[in-house]
Amino acid sequence: MSSSPEWQDHKYTETFEEELRGLERRRAADPDCTIADIEGTLKHLYIMDGADWGGRGGVQDAVMAATIAAHEHFLADWRSKTMR
Repeated sequence: MSSSPEWQDHKYTETFEEELRGLERRRAADPDCTIADIEGTLKHLYIMDGADWGGRGGVQDAVMAATIAAHEHFLADWRSKTMR
């Protein structure tokens, strides 16, 4: 993201952190939440991202990228803790 304008970097970071907090709250509050549930959400995010065809604009592109990255990070962290 080094070539992005500063506001886009800020939006990405803000969204990433918000999504990560939301995923952590969900996992803590919902004992039925599984890795497969989060994987399903991520799958749909990839579909939504691919269906855009360039019409979202800079802000929503940053939001979508950060949302996907947060889900990927959350899953990787959860899996690594499960494998210990």
